[in-house]
Amino acid sequence: MSPHPLGVSVTLLAALATCGPSNPCGSSEMHLRARFSQPYVGHWVVARGDTLTLPELGDRFKLTDVILDSGRVAVSGTCRFKGALVFAVPRAETLAVTWYGSPEQALIYGWPVDLGPFAGVGASRVGDSLVGAILFDSQLGVQVRPGVTARFVAGRARREAP
Repeated sequence: MSPHPLGVSVTLLAALATCGPSNPCGSSEMHLRARFSQPYVGHWVVARGDTLTLPELGDRFKLTDVILDSGRVAVSGTCRFKGALVFAVPRAETLAVTWYGSPEQALIYGWPVDLGPFAGVGASRVGDSLVGAILFDSQLGVQVRPGVTARFVAGRARREAP
């Protein structure tokens, strides 16, 4: 007697489910990424930063805070940490972002397309500071003059006494 077709389908689906991709936030690669990212975790307040104006967009941008959390989130089959970028200009706004760190730098993603041709932020630790620049996305069609940057230097936020 041949097996029932429905029974074979259920068994096949169960086998495929167990072979599917595991949670990227629990992978061994993520344990190493968490170790590399640890020096960047925290609330960083921008002490000095360029106010970027792009003539094509007419908006100025001023970053005030970079918040890099250690909470994890799966994004398109990979795992990143949660974070936020806080702006004062063009409008007071906090953007939810994702990020990860490497020994050389932290890369911050999640800039909304409607704000401009930005790919995110690249930042490095220099002593007790976080030094970075806004990265441009050439695939969005806005041409940026060579040498145009929006750099910033941030220090750790001071904790207020209770």
